[in-house]
Amino acid sequence: MAVAEMQKLNLAALNYDRDKILNSLQWTGATEIKLHTEAEQTIPLEADCEDLREYCNRAEAALGFLCAEVDGYIKENKIKSDVLGDGFDVSYSDFIGAGKYKEQADALIDEVNSLIDSRRELSSEKNKLLRTQKTAEIYRVIKQPLGSFSNTRHTIIKLGTVPSNQVSELLKQVSERGLCDCRIICSDADNALVVFAAHKSEAQIDGILQSAAFAACPFEKDKSGEQVYNEISARIKEIDGQLDGIKEKLYALGKNIKQFKVYCDYLSFELEKLSETNKMRGTAKAFFLEAYVPKEAEELIRQTLDEAADAVYYEFSEPAEDEMPPTLYKNNAVVKNFETITNMYSPPNSRELDPNTIMAFFYSLFLGFIMADIGYGLLMLLGGGAIYLKTRKKESGITKLSAVFAIGGIFAIIWGALFGSLFGVELFKPVMPDPQNDRWSIMGIEVPSVLVISMELGVAQLLAGYVCRAVQCMRRGKFWDGIWDGLVWVVFSLGVGLAIAGLIEELHFSILAIVGGIMAGAALLVAMFTAGRHEKVLGKFTKGFGAAYGIINYASDILSYARLYGLMLSGAVIAQIISKYSLDFFASGNVALIILAVVLMLVGHGFNLAIGLLGAYIHDARLQYVEFYGRFFEGEGELFAPLGGNQKYVKIVKTLQSSAK
Repeated sequence: MAVAEMQKLNLAALNYDRDKILNSLQWTGATEIKLHTEAEQTIPLEADCEDLREYCNRAEAALGFLCAEVDGYIKENKIKSDVLGDGFDVSYSDFIGAGKYKEQADALIDEVNSLIDSRRELSSEKNKLLRTQKTAEIYRVIKQPLGSFSNTRHTIIKLGTVPSNQVSELLKQVSERGLCDCRIICSDADNALVVFAAHKSEAQIDGILQSAAFAACPFEKDKSGEQVYNEISARIKEIDGQLDGIKEKLYALGKNIKQFKVYCDYLSFELEKLSETNKMRGTAKAFFLEAYVPKEAEELIRQTLDEAADAVYYEFSEPAEDEMPPTLYKNNAVVKNFETITNMYSPPNSRELDPNTIMAFFYSLFLGFIMADIGYGLLMLLGGGAIYLKTRKKESGITKLSAVFAIGGIFAIIWGALFGSLFGVELFKPVMPDPQNDRWSIMGIEVPSVLVISMELGVAQLLAGYVCRAVQCMRRGKFWDGIWDGLVWVVFSLGVGLAIAGLIEELHFSILAIVGGIMAGAALLVAMFTAGRHEKVLGKFTKGFGAAYGIINYASDILSYARLYGLMLSGAVIAQIISKYSLDFFASGNVALIILAVVLMLVGHGFNLAIGLLGAYIHDARLQYVEFYGRFFEGEGELFAPLGGNQKYVKIVKTLQSSAK
């Protein structure tokens, strides 16, 4: 539950060893460079990153194009290949030595860009030809040269197309004039191919054609319509062949993708080193660096720096009180998946308690309570587990989210067993009360039983929050603050929980109400008297009054947990309705209804599960952020970002022998 303790590293070395030392620090995966404080007789180091950044972007763009083309080719031809997989292992020596791949990488970038440019030009030409082909299609019936339809000494002859809906009007106008004629050669749904002839003395020729939206033949006169169409079609076919050839070439280049990804990650690291230089200070011959490192990695960094260079001075010290080191979690593989939930709110600062272990338990408990069905729990476990296993090498957000749902599925199965529910169908006599029908009497008022249980779960989490507060204060050496601001409220929360249970008439434990009331009342009095212990006379009174007034907020926080019951009830009712109708359809024996029942089961329960998980994810997180974290959490931390620790494509395998010299 503790955040890793950080040490401050101060280092001085010669400039020509800087790259070697930075490589060594990157190998440790335990060094975050910070902005160096001002020091006499030193100047801030400056590095121009623009050229390298531009080169990195160019390489990434080429890699993106190549991966997209290879992926499309693989899918189109249904080829089995893992060439596009990320997260593959690369030894540290191969990673740090990837710079030697530059010549091949530059050639690959140029070739990919050249092929992409060629494809773009060919595709543009093809699109133009397709439009021209559509225009030429109606002329293909003409076997003689299009120039045959040309003017004579006394006659104007025009070949072209007229919209089909204008043909009748054109023929009507032509028939009304004695020196005009119009013949339809062929037509389709859109246009008619016509030959218009008129004596040169006819003055209204252009007006007649313009009113009919006549479009003159746009093609060369020395070729027939059939030749024009066939040449365009042949060129389109030729371009298709060239485009297929480009696809083949790009796919063939796919064999370089893995090495290219190593190179791109290497370039990103080189750019990061150059950028981090701007945080350092130096002289003509030396550079000075400050960094944060986990205390547990101190010995590893000592060993690595001693091996990296002979002329290097370094020391470790405790960060100053006014410094806020970055936050590095120390959680097991299960809890790690829940860190993203906390990070969406705010990472804890490095000087406070890591809440993720306790939060992970309550988050899973509430997620399972909301779903509360064996069937849904199994789907969450199997579906989430499958996605997790498939994507775990990438360690992406979807990987962690799927793990959260899978773990929540285990709790959903447990709660589902307690409620006796499988896809909304009651399998056996449940241990828990019926969410819809069962009521408990509290001081003569009937309240849904499961609503009371959800609020008791809320009291339990608030109690845990005050325990965290007490522990956090005591870890900082503020023992009495931990007692008065933490443990006193733990006792109060325990008393509230017992009192609620004791007030339930059906449980017949009224003694709990008395015991709980005494505990809560005594704890509240202590809290009122101690709330202003750090204040002066007036402050003591106002703080004490504030502690008493805070009971209103405490009660509203408990009521917030009623959302657990509301979400669970809505999902349970929908599941019951879907299953009831589906089973009735099955029982009918009608084939059509049986098919409908299968569809209803799959679509209905799938939709209910998806909506339920969406609501549970959001509202469960809200309970953690507001109700639970509100008891002790400070936040405003920044996650530890070690030098060179953010590879996009590869996973670096490190050994003690692989550190840079």
